[in-house]
Amino acid sequence: MTAVDPRPLTGEPVSLDLLNTRWIEEGVRRDLLTGVDGLAVWLAANSLEGRFAADAATLRHTLAARDALAALVDRPGDPAATAHVDAVLGHGRIRATLTAEGPGEEPEFADPAWGPGWTAARDYLDLLRTAPDRIRACAHEACILHFFDTSRNGTRRWCSMAACGNRAKAARHHARSKEA
Repeated sequence: MTAVDPRPLTGEPVSLDLLNTRWIEEGVRRDLLTGVDGLAVWLAANSLEGRFAADAATLRHTLAARDALAALVDRPGDPAATAHVDAVLGHGRIRATLTAEGPGEEPEFADPAWGPGWTAARDYLDLLRTAPDRIRACAHEACILHFFDTSRNGTRRWCSMAACGNRAKAARHHARSKEA
């Protein structure tokens, strides 16, 4: 039985969900990936638990992938950040397959411990191909979460309207009330 996922934002694409294994809760920075138990929670949240082990090597490589993705999201186009993500991608490849259902693709890894991190990096490439301008950091200054904006008009600003959006609105209201 896998523990409950304590994170405030889940369900984002796997690359952003990996970044969201770090969050701020009541002013304190939290990290789901401080051990293999947290890795097991994250793997289960992304339906990867049947494919990859929650062990020390997988945790180490997944953390390396998270750091590489975080650097690239924070500094898009930065050559060093790009090289780190590319290095993560170098640990896997896609093999074309033909199945009864038709053409397919199967990821392959020399070391399966790189699988979750590689999967997240590969997903990030897909997001960049789809809509790079929709990869966002929450606009609340006390939030470090990321999301893929799927709103119709592409103007989502908050990781969660119920949390960060309401906090920002309440702060604006409080500021206006003090002025009056």
